[in-house]
Amino acid sequence: MISEKDLAELESVPYEERITRVEKLLEGKSEPRAFELGLLLALKMGQELRQGKELGSESGDLVASWVGKHPDSIVEEAIALAKEFLTNPAKLAEKIKAGFQKKAEETKAAESSQDKSEDEQ
Repeated sequence: MISEKDLAELESVPYEERITRVEKLLEGKSEPRAFELGLLLALKMGQELRQGKELGSESGDLVASWVGKHPDSIVEEAIALAKEFLTNPAKLAEKIKAGFQKKAEETKAAESSQDKSEDEQ
């Protein structure tokens, strides 16, 4: 899973190396999350734009390689997330942050509940 720390580290890395790092994070994963695939797709699309290539000229092959390998719903969500990464990264960053905060709160609540039940015993 790509964490908030992973994303922060990616920002300080040269663009081409970012792609390599995300590819390595995904290497060997049988069931990557749509977010992870979307991040890779956004980086690939950004690379095409930076190089003056037609959008989809290479990233289209990447998406085609996912079809049949991953559920259609995951591929479709990854494409939508990639578009959001490119068009509104600040909004997506807020969603990611909110997700991390929610997970942290759930973990804290679960730990608190477990401590409470241990105290009662």
